[in-house]
Amino acid sequence: MAEQQVVEKIPQPDERAVRRRLTVEIWIVLGLSLGRSAMYAVVNIIDRLTAGPALGDQTTTLNPTLSPRPWLDLTYQGLAILFALMPVALALYLLSANGRSAVRRIGLTFARPLRDLGVGVGLAALIGLPGLGLYAIARAMGFAVQVQASALDAYWWTVPMLILLALKNALLEEVVAVGYLMERLRDLKWREPYIVVASAALRGSYHLYQGWGALLGNFVMGLVFSEYYRRKRRVMPLVIAHTVMDTVVFVGYSLLPAHVRDSLHLS
Repeated sequence: MAEQQVVEKIPQPDERAVRRRLTVEIWIVLGLSLGRSAMYAVVNIIDRLTAGPALGDQTTTLNPTLSPRPWLDLTYQGLAILFALMPVALALYLLSANGRSAVRRIGLTFARPLRDLGVGVGLAALIGLPGLGLYAIARAMGFAVQVQASALDAYWWTVPMLILLALKNALLEEVVAVGYLMERLRDLKWREPYIVVASAALRGSYHLYQGWGALLGNFVMGLVFSEYYRRKRRVMPLVIAHTVMDTVVFVGYSLLPAHVRDSLHLS
C-alpha cells in the first residue's frame, strides 16, 4: 500500500503582519540613507541657528577634499561613492522580492533612452533655473547659507569625479526617496496624494542644513518629481534630470572665476 504523503500548508501572514514588516523595512532603509541625512540636517540647522552668526553669514561645502594627497583623495572619494550607493542596492534588492525585477518595477532601465533623456533635460531646466533664482533670493534675504558646491583641488580627475558625485546623488535620492519609498507606501495602501507629499517632504528635509530656501526649493522639486513618477512609473528620467542639475552646479562652480561666483552669491 502506497504511503500517503501529507503536505503541510505554510500559514500565510495576515495583512497586519505584512504591513508591520514593510513599515520596519522602510525605517531601516531610510535609517541607513536619506532618513539619517534628514536627522543630521535637522540637528545641523539647530546648530546653525543657535551658533551666533546669522544664517546668511554661514557656509557649507557640498564636495570637500578628503585628503591633501591627490591619490588618497581620489581613493576616499571613490570609496565614499561606493558605500553611499549601498542603500540603493539594498532598496532594489528588497523591491525584487518574489523574483520581480526592481529596475523594471521603478523604471530604472534604458528601454526609452531618447525619450528619457529629453524628459530628464526638460525637468532639469524646469527645476534648475527657478531653483538658482530661489537660492539667490534666499541668500539675499538671509534664509540660506552660502553653498560652496565644490572644494576639490584641481587634478586631472576633478571633473570626472564631480560628474560621478552628481550621478551618485541622483541614484541615491531618486531610487530611495522616489522609486523605493513610493512603491512601499503604495504597498501599504497609502493614498496617492499622501505618497507624493511624503516623498517631497523627505527630499526637503535632508536639504535643511542649507537653510530654509533649500527646504522649500527641494520640497517643490520633490512634488514635481514624485508626481511625474506617480503618473509614469519611471525613475530614469528623474535620475537624468538630477545628474544634469548637479553636474552643472558642481562642475560650473569649479570652473567659474572667483569674481563671478561672488556676484552670484556663491562664494
